[in-house]
Amino acid sequence: MYRERGPSTPLSGWLECGWSLESTQAIEEHRVAPDGCVDILYDRKQGLRVVGAMTVEQRFDYSHGAALAGVRFRPGMAGPFLGASPAELTDGTAALDDLWPRRARALQQRLDDARSIQDAAQILMVSLAAPVSAQNPVQRAIHALTAANGNLDLDVLARHANLSGRQFRRRCLEESGLTPKHLARVLRFRNACKIARAAGRRPDWAVIALDAGYCDQSHFIRDFREFTGRTPVSLGVSVLSNTVAGPID
Repeated sequence: MYRERGPSTPLSGWLECGWSLESTQAIEEHRVAPDGCVDILYDRKQGLRVVGAMTVEQRFDYSHGAALAGVRFRPGMAGPFLGASPAELTDGTAALDDLWPRRARALQQRLDDARSIQDAAQILMVSLAAPVSAQNPVQRAIHALTAANGNLDLDVLARHANLSGRQFRRRCLEESGLTPKHLARVLRFRNACKIARAAGRRPDWAVIALDAGYCDQSHFIRDFREFTGRTPVSLGVSVLSNTVAGPID
């Protein structure tokens, strides 16, 4: 059973959601497609870790009785909380106590003592305080790109951040773990999957591709295959709902 909870108002510009997952059976190769986000994840059996932004689909195995909780940062917004560049975490994980040596141990004790995994998710979310400083120009540019589902001119976006294209590429990678081009592709792909889920059991992939901002259906299929290793038709909408994270509001 998977549940999401929205963040408090002070954190709404930084966090997408808090979430919890419980399973009464073992889960083999749980697929998670790229969504541009970084998560802090608590596993009752494995403790606290950070999961970086993904360039391709990752697969996770969970044992019988898995109980997990997490917070999902919006693209480009994890750095001020982690005290490290998300670029160091792309396609990987790190123990949270490597980043928060003292704080992580105290937080894990509170999570271990939680009455339920839903309570643990709430504890994890309220343990975060909004940064004192406002989002920087690069984070604001990433926010705009996220709101547009990846469909913005990246050179124009760089100029709005008062950066050259090369500078913006480097800074976007530092803040999000992905280059602007790759992040735009991930966000467009994620939106296409959202549209497909809403379309029902027999989606028209050509229409979905155009609605999501792709040049044509073949462009969408190439991205889909790169990110998941499969085609949209072979994956199916029912699996999309278990594979791709929900939309960023």
